[in-house]
Amino acid sequence: MKMETRIILKSGKDQSVLRRHPWIFSGAIKKMEGEPSEGDVVAVYDNKDNFLARGHYQPGSITVRILTFMDEEIDKGFYSKKINEAIKYREKTGIFDLPSTNAFRLVHAEGDNLPGLIIDLYNNVAVIQTHSAGMYYKRELLADMVISSMNPRITAVYDKSDTTLPFKAGIEHKNGFLKGQETGNIVEEYGYKFHIDWVEGQKTGFFIDQRENRKLIESFSKGRKVLNLFAYTGGFSVYALKNAEMVHTVDASARAVEMAEKNVVANYGEDKRHKSFIHDAFKFMDESDYGYDLMILDPPAFAKHQNVLHNALQGYKRLNMKAIEKINRGGILFTFSCSQVVNRENFRKSVFAAAASAGRKVRIIHQLSQPADHPVNIFHPESEYLKGLVLYID
Repeated sequence: MKMETRIILKSGKDQSVLRRHPWIFSGAIKKMEGEPSEGDVVAVYDNKDNFLARGHYQPGSITVRILTFMDEEIDKGFYSKKINEAIKYREKTGIFDLPSTNAFRLVHAEGDNLPGLIIDLYNNVAVIQTHSAGMYYKRELLADMVISSMNPRITAVYDKSDTTLPFKAGIEHKNGFLKGQETGNIVEEYGYKFHIDWVEGQKTGFFIDQRENRKLIESFSKGRKVLNLFAYTGGFSVYALKNAEMVHTVDASARAVEMAEKNVVANYGEDKRHKSFIHDAFKFMDESDYGYDLMILDPPAFAKHQNVLHNALQGYKRLNMKAIEKINRGGILFTFSCSQVVNRENFRKSVFAAAASAGRKVRIIHQLSQPADHPVNIFHPESEYLKGLVLYID
């Protein structure tokens, strides 16, 4: 039996662990006693040989993703306990009781103390994404646990990890069902119907994290001309159409626009108030001569790593400045960042700079974040990745 590797930290580098931050960076490590393979469970000790934590090993900047700060075995019982804790949290916070809604996040990585693991529920199908080799090697076990713990709600588990696994692990993965099979891919969210493409779509197939922010659109779209940029499969467009005079859906992906049109038809039939465009968002704003009263900016992450943070902030400034310049007087702007390395303050400063450059009066109506099924681990501020502002533009 392979001996557990011991990772010894440099003097003083145990402070973040003592504050229960779930990552060990390579620069904090003094030595390793053993030769772990990627995905192995390793034990972490301070420079005085005191036990600190246990987690998955991964060569690279983040060397250990901590699973527990207790000296306990990481076995089947451990994973079962963590999955059931995630379910109980959602039961206690009312996630499963949302009206006419059957799309949720069941496990949110560090937010549920299971770093490297995402599980989204779409009606009776759970979609797993593993972001670490350690979680990948446990995917069959995790699939069994989800079905067992969520019986009879969940009958199938789909693994979509091909784009999220660390490339250094050398894992050749093919997406597919681990358990059961597809019985339909239409879900409900607050009574709206959405086609979910977990096979070819982004993330696990849908951006569940914008659920409550989409709901807010209803109250602002009445009688307005709406522009939804970076629209993906049209979630904001569907909500806006309930009350809007007109909705334009824009995305650079033809496949995304096709799905957006299907989602509009699923809820409203052939509605002349809606029109979609396969177009670059910046160019569309430059070329469009429509007067919009409500605009939605929900771009993909401009920065995934700290070394490109400055460029990302400039990108958010440029995008928001163009929208603020373009929108009608008295208009409402919903603007978001999903970049983990862009914190709330940085994002707000970028939008502030955009407003100042545009020379218009701007007021903040709401400050938005991710919903309760995407919990933020208070010891891991990086898990608060979704930031949003609702602005009133004079």
